[in-house]
Amino acid sequence: MKFTAISHPNIALIKYWGKADEKLNIPLNNNISITLDKLTTTTTVEFSEKYPKDSLILNKKETANLERVERVLNEIRKMAGIKDKAKIVSENNFPTGAGLASSSSGFSALALAASKAAGLNLDKKELSILARLGSGSACRSIYGGFVEWLAGKKSEDSYAIQIAKPDYWDLKILVTIIKEDEKEVGSTKGHSLAKENPFLETRLKILDKYLKDVRNGIKEKDFTKVGKAAEFDCISMHATMMTSIPMLLYWTTGTIRVINAVKKMREEGLECYFTIDAGPNVKVLCLPENAKKIESKLREVKGVKNVIENRPGEDARISEDHLF
Repeated sequence: MKFTAISHPNIALIKYWGKADEKLNIPLNNNISITLDKLTTTTTVEFSEKYPKDSLILNKKETANLERVERVLNEIRKMAGIKDKAKIVSENNFPTGAGLASSSSGFSALALAASKAAGLNLDKKELSILARLGSGSACRSIYGGFVEWLAGKKSEDSYAIQIAKPDYWDLKILVTIIKEDEKEVGSTKGHSLAKENPFLETRLKILDKYLKDVRNGIKEKDFTKVGKAAEFDCISMHATMMTSIPMLLYWTTGTIRVINAVKKMREEGLECYFTIDAGPNVKVLCLPENAKKIESKLREVKGVKNVIENRPGEDARISEDHLF
């Protein structure tokens, strides 16, 4: 059978860096994200005895390294009691591997499409656990809107839940593109460096407060509370990256220019906040009434190639438009 799924990447407001279990992608702490509406991954999967091996064509190029993909496929085959290999064709409408969470939409779309193609009908909790095996953040992209990943201690209790639906709060997320190239050090390798970092323990000790602020801020629609906590957590995570051995420095001069532009706008009374995942590209949070003005100012920043306006996006879902 052949199935196609569409999923959206998410940006973490409260992030995680470092894993309690690297093989199972279990994080050291809970984390909270927003699913984005404009950025999408579309993935078609077919299991068949006619395929001699698993294959993945991503953005029209065949991918050789299928380790994480087969981790998900093998779990599905085990659950479904099948041995057939899979053909996967996947396309992103945004830069891949550039710190824009392409793995979150990629593996959530894979989990949904492949499980359906294998004849399974998994609920969202089961899909979240399955997607997590490929990419930790993918467990959050099973849901739209505002999402929290419960870290858990073992595979069965490490999954995402929805805090609020996409239409609960009309925030704007301006994805500011500075660099489209794939980053030199991927998140998977970066996470493995965290456990040796002497400052990681301090970061983990203060996270509960910021998790609470963002969780309550979403429920109360308190933009200032959410923005301040998200921005501080972003700086905290990147400080941990920068003090890894070897150092992980994802920021570019363009990244710093956008950070300074956000600070300046805030000082001038235009409230907005930045957050940055493991890459150089900056996401700017703002209220709808200020979005156009802030976007215009961001486009004027030297080094900014594009700004994509997003709002909270939908759950991962099945599509009838197959890629092959």
